Amino acid sequence: MFRWIFLAILIMPALEIGVMIWAGGQIGPWWVVLLIIFTGIIGAWLAKRQGLDTFRKAQHAMQAGRAPQEEIFDGICILIGGIVLLTPGFITDAIGFVLLIPSTRRPIKELIKKTLHQMMKNGRFMIYRR
Repeated sequence: MFRWIFLAILIMPALEIGVMIWAGGQIGPWWVVLLIIFTGIIGAWLAKRQGLDTFRKAQHAMQAGRAPQEEIFDGICILIGGIVLLTPGFITDAIGFVLLIPSTRRPIKELIKKTLHQMMKNGRFMIYRR
């Protein structure tokens, strides 16, 4: 897992720079800067809105006496989506919006759950309880 994260940290900036240079050649550098600022503002607004909505759902789940399992996974996706939206670039913005929009977030949540379940099954991820 660490290998993939390390590889993404190395490759992603180069890809982002390449896409920005290409986009700057197509639409002009000032439009690229304005698009990056615009997506950052829209992303921050969406992350705040989705985050507060998920927080309210978690509160209702706890008041109903159940663990907010789905809400926790939503919160993780929203947090990651908000963070990558703050980094300048079109690829990270696309990833961030996928994680922030509920209908596109659902398959990512399922993948995270499946991965965690597999890691627990293989003994690579443990939950300690008292």
